[in-house]
Amino acid sequence: MITSEPVGEWFWEPGPVSHPAEAGIATAIGLLSDVRDTLAASGLVLAGGGSVAVVLGDRHAMSTPLLSLHGIPLVAVAQQVSGSQLLPGRLLTLSLALPGEWTEAGAVRRAEKLFSVRVGLWGEGAVLLALAAYADAWLTQDLRERPQPEVAAENAPRLAAALKRISELTGSEIDPGDPTKHARPTPDGFADLLAEEAEYDDSWATFEIPARWKRLMKLVPGEPAGEDYESSTDHPVRYARVLRGNLVLGYLWASTADAAAGYEPRNAAGDAAFEAGVPWLLRFRSSQRRGFGPLDALAALLGERDEGPNGSTVEPTLHEAASLDALEDWSGRC
Repeated sequence: MITSEPVGEWFWEPGPVSHPAEAGIATAIGLLSDVRDTLAASGLVLAGGGSVAVVLGDRHAMSTPLLSLHGIPLVAVAQQVSGSQLLPGRLLTLSLALPGEWTEAGAVRRAEKLFSVRVGLWGEGAVLLALAAYADAWLTQDLRERPQPEVAAENAPRLAAALKRISELTGSEIDPGDPTKHARPTPDGFADLLAEEAEYDDSWATFEIPARWKRLMKLVPGEPAGEDYESSTDHPVRYARVLRGNLVLGYLWASTADAAAGYEPRNAAGDAAFEAGVPWLLRFRSSQRRGFGPLDALAALLGERDEGPNGSTVEPTLHEAASLDALEDWSGRC
């Protein structure tokens, strides 16, 4: 299953930069590139892929960045931040989101954000490298507590090899991050959840589903104030896929028996899955205001296209899922 928040993280502290104001940006970019190439050599991410977010902040006002850029190709980062002054007391953070692949029974699966690499560089020269994973392909049971030792056996060795190579690359020891809601990172990957139980039951439904709903609603402008359909149901749902070309971004759904309707992002599509849901949720809100029931509101959107800059289309065909939980499960697995 693919998550919107990290399943686990690992940290390294490479040697400090002697002259961060002059060489800091080049050092950070080089480290991102080297780690990406290491992950690609291990067959975990796609060579040359990914986009970068850049944040420059001051220690005394970290909540108001001096610079904040997103969606930049790695090769263009140096030009975009060339005028930035990395002075003492300032922190430059470069975050690289990487598409990647894993296998299940030999079949290749892909996610647009399988890993992220983050480099933090202080104006005094200290460097921190972090790697985050956004899937459970390395775990012996998935996030709904279904055993998957074969999946872990296919993928965990490549992750372990990559972690070792990054330690060699940086000349520093690996520091596994704290246990997350989903798993416990270790120096060579993750703890065996079949040998030691997960800290939380069904972390997918308990934590991931509420977290991604909050993330989605932060993108929707205005206040719902009772103007949205109910966001959950125990009844079967009908749904239609939201597409950009042939890429499935998410699922627009409506309950068959109560006043619930919404949108489930397909996590494998990455950040675009969340952005694509916004115009359709706004149209649902408009339908609810005008007194349409959820199924009628969904039917009215079949075959419709959003003409925004990153437009998407609702397929003209309806499907049925036994429950919203089943659709949410599907949205994380494919």
